[in-house]
Amino acid sequence: MTRPGLRPFLTGWAFATLLICVTAPSSQAADMRKVIRTPYQSAETNFDCAVESDEFTGTLCDNIFDSLLQYDYLARPVKLQGRAAVGLPDISADGLTYIFKLKPGIFFTSDVSFGGKKHELTASDYVYSLKRILDPRLISKWQFLLDKKLIGGDELVADAQKAGKFNYDKPIAGLEAPDKNTLIIRLKKPDYNLSYILALPATSAVAREVVEHYGSTFPEHPVGTGPYYLKDWRRSLRVTLEANPDFREDYFESAITADAHADPRDLAIAAHLKGKRLPLAGRIEMSPIEEEQPRWLAYLNNQYDFIRPIPTPFIEVAMPGGKLAANLAKIGMTTRPDEVAWLTYTTFNMQDKILGGYTPEKIALRRAMSMAYPVEDEIAIIEKNQALKAWSPIAQGMAGFVDERTDIFDYNPAKANALLDTYGYLDRDGDGWRELPDGSPLVIDMASVPDQRERSRMELWRRAMERIGIRITNNKVEKLPELRKQAQNGKVLMFNYGWIADYPDGENFLQLFTTDSIGGANYSLFSLPEFDRLYKQIVTMPDSPERTAIYQRMVRLLWVYNPWRVNTLKQGTVLIQPWIIGYRKHPFAHEPFRYLDVDLSKLPGNK
Repeated sequence: MTRPGLRPFLTGWAFATLLICVTAPSSQAADMRKVIRTPYQSAETNFDCAVESDEFTGTLCDNIFDSLLQYDYLARPVKLQGRAAVGLPDISADGLTYIFKLKPGIFFTSDVSFGGKKHELTASDYVYSLKRILDPRLISKWQFLLDKKLIGGDELVADAQKAGKFNYDKPIAGLEAPDKNTLIIRLKKPDYNLSYILALPATSAVAREVVEHYGSTFPEHPVGTGPYYLKDWRRSLRVTLEANPDFREDYFESAITADAHADPRDLAIAAHLKGKRLPLAGRIEMSPIEEEQPRWLAYLNNQYDFIRPIPTPFIEVAMPGGKLAANLAKIGMTTRPDEVAWLTYTTFNMQDKILGGYTPEKIALRRAMSMAYPVEDEIAIIEKNQALKAWSPIAQGMAGFVDERTDIFDYNPAKANALLDTYGYLDRDGDGWRELPDGSPLVIDMASVPDQRERSRMELWRRAMERIGIRITNNKVEKLPELRKQAQNGKVLMFNYGWIADYPDGENFLQLFTTDSIGGANYSLFSLPEFDRLYKQIVTMPDSPERTAIYQRMVRLLWVYNPWRVNTLKQGTVLIQPWIIGYRKHPFAHEPFRYLDVDLSKLPGNK
């Protein structure tokens, strides 16, 4: 994989590459007759990209705002390309200075906060937006991206904590805009994932005028420079985006190679998009449907244009034997893999007086629970074999992943029972349930979201823990955003969750266990000085065998203390209606709405 930030060398082999670029571009704008409709598994949070981290919010932000960089839609291995930036940054030899040049003539959509004037996107907007991630008052879930990295950033945060207010006007050497189209980022230490970070929606540009005009309601008023703008929002019911009338002329470009490894479907997409102005569809309609059955039935009723992924209870209906059902193939439906580095796991609250702690008896309790849980049953019953068993807290395929396994995630209730006996978790009163070593009750409440899928998973956990004499309750049932918030505050003992990689490096998973991530995405509240020390070491290292060896040490530390019961690596499938052209899920990007086209002649009623 090309190291992020390095410019690809094309001159010697460009003749052998199918470079899809601007060749007689079309000036045609998005077609308002073309509408993309899709359901989501959980509701949006809001539109503050610098703060929220759920997938639905990320998808919305990715289409309303502009990050500096983006992923080449079709190139594999993955490659970065310019988005608001002209191209990849110029990086100093020591890896400490990044210089971006912005494309001129990019404008925010019109809004009253601009006082009737057009607001051009400038480097100062990125300076302001990246500072927002550091603002302690916002409690950004993305703070880890920039924390302790920018020259002058820590001092700015410290001043804000003392004053109770973040000084956005105070200049720092780490973020400078010497002119309107030049952004300079200076780091304290090298960060070889910075270019990937600057392709995330969280690092997109917002306008200070908009944030200050709307104040506390800013998260409900997204005003960006992206291909779409917010047309209508009915919280938790529907989000409608329309093609941005102020969007710049942006044409499809990819460096997909026409070689023996290229997927013919991707080459066909590239040929279809060649020279086309983006976006193609005039409107996007998204609806959160948390329950799987109504989501599936709505898709079959042609209410949606693709469903990602196929709900697991219906995978055998849609793909018996792993092949698309004949009745669906007959009407022209197609499938693509849901390419995503998505690990699922069960968190243990490391600060809880019963479940948490770093002493041998506490480790033994979590380890016994992990060994007693049959993840193979979860894969067969709940995932319908659309997942693989995972051992590592780093997803397979990520830089730094090592295919090493541990017996604490192997199903072994006999060994779990023996471990609990050894460390004094005994049934002293003969009621069939173990007590803590001090004789007090051992009851663990496992939180969940309110849907049938999680109810089925809870039943698996109850049965598994019953086999080893541990009583599991399910008294806390909350919507996912509220559950995450409570987990951050230490009010959740256990819950099932998943992490979708933001960029293709195992560091993105390891940061979930740092002390600095407590209050953010470290839902287990794990804190270990040795782990923190190793993490500070790896974030300044390029991908190398030496760094991978340190990753391996960190993974083994996590196996020792067991803040997660690592469960599965998702292997979902996207089902696509026959009139949708160009769908492919990128493993590290959100929904590809700007690239999707609609064949109007194939729409129901037009045949």
